[in-house]
Amino acid sequence: MEDIKKILVINFGGIGDEILFLPTLISLKKEFPDAKLTLALEPRTKGIKDLTDLIDDLFLIDVKSKNKYSELWKLIRLAHKGKFDLVVSSGGNKFISILLFLTGIKFCYGYNTGKLSELLLTKAVHLNKNQYACDMYHDLITPITDIKTCLPEIKLESTEKEANTILIHPGVSILSVNMGMIKTIPAQKWAQVIDLLIENGKKVILAGGPDDKDCIDTIRKNLKHSDSENFVDYYGKTKSLIDLAKLIASSEKFVCSDSAPLHIAVAVKTKTYVVFGPTDDKKLIPNSPDVITIKHSDNCPLKPCLWERRQTTCEELACLNIEPQSMVNTILHD
Repeated sequence: MEDIKKILVINFGGIGDEILFLPTLISLKKEFPDAKLTLALEPRTKGIKDLTDLIDDLFLIDVKSKNKYSELWKLIRLAHKGKFDLVVSSGGNKFISILLFLTGIKFCYGYNTGKLSELLLTKAVHLNKNQYACDMYHDLITPITDIKTCLPEIKLESTEKEANTILIHPGVSILSVNMGMIKTIPAQKWAQVIDLLIENGKKVILAGGPDDKDCIDTIRKNLKHSDSENFVDYYGKTKSLIDLAKLIASSEKFVCSDSAPLHIAVAVKTKTYVVFGPTDDKKLIPNSPDVITIKHSDNCPLKPCLWERRQTTCEELACLNIEPQSMVNTILHD
């Protein structure tokens, strides 16, 4: 491949998607260490730049706005102006290959979405969704480099873990909730989990972001041990993703829902316990003894269903009928 000096990478999605995409960026930077890397992403995920020093510039493209087509034309204009040598884009939409072709960039890589992508792209890569998402994204650059980065890595100073601490981050994005994607247990059950952990002598730290306010308020109202010296209410004190990363890194164990903090925990290598219900844990966590799933044995024949068979969760949510004591047993003894 010719000398690559400027790379454009396009990845639209939530902050979790951006973290899962980091191994791809790491490998690209290793292959082209002197290249300037620009990431095009949604405005809501621009905080990813705080977690890494790989990204030189951001293009904020609001593809979820009413003006999404004008936003995509903005991306095309920025791509022409930037004079990039190479572009890589995720996404299984058939329009992606047309978008990349219109950028005028010489080397274009995306997923194979049919004959048009094979015609317009330098290489149309097979999209294998039945694997860990980091690996799925990384497949995009297999025609470009033999370097393989398996897990996300973030820029963080060495942090000492505080013994006997368990950090709880119960929430999921408000976008998921508004779209009818219920992916975690009710707040009342989270309160019971915290009480049980405190009763077992653990120091419990409760954290969350702005999206989690209703959940946190409900947990506070239902806690029996809110006045315990072993309970720390840390909600609202993490002002950025890097603040949250430091908090996770300093905790002995981390308990969360299927949400972006899970992927931060993987990157900082903290022992993590994740509540999974309707989503597929095999696609969202690595094969690692440091990441433990907490699931209900409901034997639902459709599970995992969210994104696989439906775009919203069902009303029964039997897959999330997880008992707090069962969760605590796993956290304490696994």
